Amino acid sequence: MPIYEYVCKACGAESEILQKVSDPPAKECPVCHKRRLVKTISAAGFRLAGGGWYETDFKSGNKKNLVEKGEPAKAEPAKAESKPESKAAKDKTEKKDKKKAKSATAA
Repeated sequence: MPIYEYVCKACGAESEILQKVSDPPAKECPVCHKRRLVKTISAAGFRLAGGGWYETDFKSGNKKNLVEKGEPAKAEPAKAESKPESKAAKDKTEKKDKKKAKSATAA
């Protein structure tokens, strides 16, 4: 369950409240008990790891930063994976081509 941060507009108290994502936002301040809580925006508390995410500074050894200062970052071209066409797809394509050829010769 995520932890949401709130600020009370009445007393200014800041609170962290553990709630389900489906729960409605909290309204009552845990300090002054007035219904003046407002949800605030805060930094995410997780790290995206694995392939496909941006490089981070959590590298080990001499590989702290891959880009030198003043040097633009190099974007790698996306690799498209092509799947072999199935027999059913090939048959459909062939049928369409035959229909086109017949209608072209008939006209």
